[in-house]
Amino acid sequence: QVQLVESGGGLVQAGGSLRLSCAASGRSFSSYVMGWFRQAPGKEREFVSAISWSGGNTLHANSVKGRFTISKDNAKNAMYLQMNSLKPEDTAVYYCALKVGVSMTARGWDYWGQGTQVTVSS
Repeated sequence: QVQLVESGGGLVQAGGSLRLSCAASGRSFSSYVMGWFRQAPGKEREFVSAISWSGGNTLHANSVKGRFTISKDNAKNAMYLQMNSLKPEDTAVYYCALKVGVSMTARGWDYWGQGTQVTVSS
């Protein structure tokens, strides 16, 4: 099994920044993708960003493109989401996820963290 633990959430004013971290442990895979999803109150969970196992390929949702940056540190088994120019509509619980394989699509993710709350005040 894989354990994913998010951290770094909190309350920030609009226009501010936060950096989320995801610590991974447990089983390892030869190829995998890691990503971030979020779920706002009353809404479905949505894809935010994904990164390949090497870190060479990234994908961002249009709603966060240019403001959020995903990265990872394989030596630390960690993934990050740098969130800049935050907006009230970015308020949500953010989840770290891992998918075995190379597909970076929004479906078929295998492992999930418990989530960390991000609240952006106007």
